[in-house]
Amino acid sequence: MSKIDVEICIGTACFVMGANKLQDLEELFPPEWENLVDVKASPCLNLCSNNEYSKAPYVKINGEVLSEATVEKVMQEIEKNLKK
Repeated sequence: MSKIDVEICIGTACFVMGANKLQDLEELFPPEWENLVDVKASPCLNLCSNNEYSKAPYVKINGEVLSEATVEKVMQEIEKNLKK
């Protein structure tokens, strides 16, 4: 199984809109996710100006954009990806 890549935008808009709550996401992972999920912060994903997506904060999970990201939404998406 390949790792799940999680990229958190910590640009100004995303940070102010809640990405600051996502920075410690890895600390919430169950132990079995330790070697299965790779989390990194990105200075900006350049999604704010794209009308295709709704609102910040943005997270990419295996390249798929998740808008209005919350800890709960991100954890659910990771879990879905792990079950694939």
